[in-house]
Amino acid sequence: MFSYTLRRVLMVIPVLLGMSLVVFFMIRAIPGNPAQVILGQKATKEAVAALTHKLGLDQPWYVQYVKYLGGLLQGDLGESIRTGSAVANEIWPYLAATLELSLAAMLIAIVIGVNAGIISAWFQNSWFDYAAMVLALVGVSMPIFWLGLMEQWVFAIHLDWLPTSGREDIRNPVEPITHLYLVDTLLQGNTDQFMQVLQHLILPSVALATIPMAIIARITRSSMLEVMKSDYVRTARAKGLSMFWVVYKHSLKNAIIPVLTVIGLQTGLLLGGAILTETIFSWPGIGRYIYDAIGYRDYPVIQSGILIVATIFIFINLIVDLLYAAIDPRIKYN
Repeated sequence: MFSYTLRRVLMVIPVLLGMSLVVFFMIRAIPGNPAQVILGQKATKEAVAALTHKLGLDQPWYVQYVKYLGGLLQGDLGESIRTGSAVANEIWPYLAATLELSLAAMLIAIVIGVNAGIISAWFQNSWFDYAAMVLALVGVSMPIFWLGLMEQWVFAIHLDWLPTSGREDIRNPVEPITHLYLVDTLLQGNTDQFMQVLQHLILPSVALATIPMAIIARITRSSMLEVMKSDYVRTARAKGLSMFWVVYKHSLKNAIIPVLTVIGLQTGLLLGGAILTETIFSWPGIGRYIYDAIGYRDYPVIQSGILIVATIFIFINLIVDLLYAAIDPRIKYN
């Protein structure tokens, strides 16, 4: 297990190196000069040329890439062209916001999706099975931006139950410690702020959870149907074991591996694909941070943001692979 884990971790290095090279060239293919964007269209050619030289953008591409790569090896993500601040210092609050949103969405998706798939498989061809699979199909097909707007209209504007946007009440801002606001409010023992942050989190997390929830439900149902035809399940039922014990102790453990695969993939996709949800709900996450950086041609921010998300995605898949062996003793990584 240790040697396999070490090999997988070492494989991350060439993957990230290739990713950095691809991102480096792709973002420089975006039309426009960052210096021109910063100074505006009325800036003189001399001013644009001076800022371009100051930013090092007039150097050959390989010189720029080697400097960027050298900074990465030292833990330096560069400085934002727009703000002049170190990217490593200013990116964490945005990443923390996306992590909080994505983890909340995946928690909802896993709890509802797995249990809906289990019940659908147990009561195959029942009204619940048909209803759950229709809702899953609708969930996969429903555009997130439309669902987010409908949530705001119904629950925030019409019923006035939940806030429409943001992470916190601007009249009672959270004092950041980790920038994970639910964690920070608990560390400070502020129950009222915790409930306010939770209320702000509900609508965007439900909107973001819709697609992975539907996919998890369908995969769980398919996997459970196959497992529940096994001899050991019929034997357990013949012994008079309760439905809960048969499903969650015997069947689910053997059906969970394909579900874990989907959960890992969907978690990684949520981290990189939450930009629509973050835009609709004014959520200051990494997606909006990178999107705004694209508008300013802020190369260091774009490169660093994409690499960080890619790194998290790779390690999530590594964790899922290691969980396979922990759950199923037949799988050995020798």
